[in-house]
Amino acid sequence: MDHYVGLDVSVRSTSICILSASGQVVREGKVESEPETIVAFLGGRGLAYGRVGIEAGPLCQLLYAGLAKAGLPVVCIEKRHAKAVLSAQVNKTDRNDARGIAQMMRVGLYKPVHVKTLASQEIRALLGGRRTLQAKLMDIENSIRGLLRNFGLKVGTVTRARYEERIRELTDGRAGLIAVIEPMLTVRRVVREQYVLLHKRMLALARADEPCRLLMSAPGVGPFVALTYRAAVDEPARFRQSRAVGAHFGLAPRTHQSGELDRRGPITKNGDETLRAALFEAALLLLRLGSKPSPLKAWGLKLAKRRGTAKAMVAVARRLAVILHRMWVDGTPFRIEAAMA
Repeated sequence: MDHYVGLDVSVRSTSICILSASGQVVREGKVESEPETIVAFLGGRGLAYGRVGIEAGPLCQLLYAGLAKAGLPVVCIEKRHAKAVLSAQVNKTDRNDARGIAQMMRVGLYKPVHVKTLASQEIRALLGGRRTLQAKLMDIENSIRGLLRNFGLKVGTVTRARYEERIRELTDGRAGLIAVIEPMLTVRRVVREQYVLLHKRMLALARADEPCRLLMSAPGVGPFVALTYRAAVDEPARFRQSRAVGAHFGLAPRTHQSGELDRRGPITKNGDETLRAALFEAALLLLRLGSKPSPLKAWGLKLAKRRGTAKAMVAVARRLAVILHRMWVDGTPFRIEAAMA
């Protein structure tokens, strides 16, 4: 007889509940949030398991890989869906949440989530580190601009390469300002050097990756967009239809239908926020005046005149997501004549 397991995971510990097929609690406990300790707990009584449920979160990838390697039928469930089901409980505790997840596994009331492969996780780590350094670099530069503005010193428009030189020109002969600005310039120099290293790593990875080279044949898609899309989709075969990709990543309009009421709202914004931002960036590049003409650009500009630039960007980003998926599945580069098919 199969048993069903719910895992409520936190950083330090994981609450575990094992239910029988009839819904009776067989065993409960709390262990460290490590795959080995969870596997040891579940294997202690030689039970057969139908499903082991774990909620999507920071540690789910590590635990999912460890439990799957041990041969357990682990399922990662969607976080918002789990929250909606568990919110029916009167008292929220780790123990009750583990019981609730186990019940979801027993009755099949859950929505599974795709767990990223190791290659996609490494790409996401690279892009996340690059994005963090880029944001810190901008913060330091803007802070220096703000400090100098208080003394009437305006940096103005300047390239990143000439930024430090410009700051030294403005602070020349002002010992008090130099004492404050010099450490900030030193930190900026180090952050910029490390950002450049990660940026070059990103470019090299995109050039070496076959799916990314394929995706970059589409207009508006560069190394950053291609790698972001590759990491988010991970395995294109998990989408049976290409048109489902846009909705999966929150680019489809929200629908409210009840009786005779049928209303469409703004996009749902579900899924990977980073990918949506990358697709918006690609759509903006595609629609700009200097970009190469294509049926997709013509369609977007026509829509912009009728519905506005913002809605046109969303529509182009959604269609681009669909086109990129079809290119990846078919293994064919972007073809202008087929872009609107």
